[in-house]
Amino acid sequence: MAHDHAALAAMVRPDRVHRQLYVDPEIFDLEVDNIFGRAWLYVGHESQVPKPGDYITTQLARQPVIMARHADGAIHVLHNRCAHHGSLIAADRSGCVPGKFTCMYHGWVFRTDGSLVGVPLADDYEGTDFDPASPAWGLQHVARMHNYRGFVFASLATTGPDFTDFAGSALEGFDIMVDRAPEGVEVAGDCFRVIQHSNWKIFLENMFDNVHPGFVHQAPGRGARAARKTWPEKTEGNLTLELLDLLAGDPTLLRKIEIENFPWGHSHMSGFVSPRGTDDEWRSYEAILTRVHGAERTEQILSRNIHHTMLYPGTVLQPSFQQLRVVRPISVDRTQIDIWLFRLRGAPQVVFRKALAYAIAANSPANMVSADDFETYYRVHQGLRGPGSDWVILSRQAGRDINDGDVIRSRVGSSEASQRNQFHAWRQYMTGMDA
Repeated sequence: MAHDHAALAAMVRPDRVHRQLYVDPEIFDLEVDNIFGRAWLYVGHESQVPKPGDYITTQLARQPVIMARHADGAIHVLHNRCAHHGSLIAADRSGCVPGKFTCMYHGWVFRTDGSLVGVPLADDYEGTDFDPASPAWGLQHVARMHNYRGFVFASLATTGPDFTDFAGSALEGFDIMVDRAPEGVEVAGDCFRVIQHSNWKIFLENMFDNVHPGFVHQAPGRGARAARKTWPEKTEGNLTLELLDLLAGDPTLLRKIEIENFPWGHSHMSGFVSPRGTDDEWRSYEAILTRVHGAERTEQILSRNIHHTMLYPGTVLQPSFQQLRVVRPISVDRTQIDIWLFRLRGAPQVVFRKALAYAIAANSPANMVSADDFETYYRVHQGLRGPGSDWVILSRQAGRDINDGDVIRSRVGSSEASQRNQFHAWRQYMTGMDA
């Protein structure tokens, strides 16, 4: 099947998209290059490399990379590829080196800023184009890198919007989370890693689908609601049960949720369950924030209840509960999701306890909520493989959302405006055309 720009553009309509976008391996390959190979993608957090020589490894689109802290304290994002025979320089997910990386294949040595230190048998290269002083023989830097308040992003493309223009108003989610930390944020341990047997776009669509919980998650939701009703005193303040209870279906919830959609496919979802408490420990936390930010800004920070912030195509932040999901497409029907939990340094332990409870209840691989979602994603993908119907319908609230400059706001939480916005961006990336 030919996939020229016109054919790809025709697969995205204002209220529907063609099923081939989810199941065609050729389209998937184009997405990896044209979307993930051009967008700003999350690499890691500076707290993961606190000391010179510390590094982590990950993959951006098709490119393995290293994020390392150099001797001068600067963070570098480098191609994880030896300039000699192409071997991975760092095979572990994280570690610390004594200022240098050594290739295990032929012993080439590189500093943590990517520059070449030396090679064995240097005389053997005399009379060739090898120049140890040339940056071309070091570990190559990614085309562009940006550290936003400790969150490190990179783009493999040399052209395109800079990071702050790309992220735009969606950066508010990161600001809210960081500003809730009296002494900054840090990664808390390793990630939850799951492999979903479905296309990557299905996951992102579901992050902003507020209709599915009352159906997909009704079993754990009903159980939690029954437990809270049967044992009200024992279950009071249990965040896990409160979250699951909401999933059983709250008739007022869809009216409370607001979705804001921005250029490049990004979105906020606000108005879901809040971690804000009234106990003494929580009040002491608010007092700490007031000393840091003042009363007015503290109230702004805590009352702005952003549940999801998506930087399309690869990052979904949950500011209220300090979670960050990283999306990495593996194949047309395999998607890796890494879910990171953050700690707000200087905050009382109750803040982290609530975030950890949420992580276990909603994001850990064994939790009941994700199990329902994974099964749903799988069924959607399998259904779309069949040719019985060509279109996926995204028309809920179509034509009723509020256009506010370059922001599209939903009137109610059931709107599929975010999904439509994601595919508007998909079309732009894949065709270079403005939809």
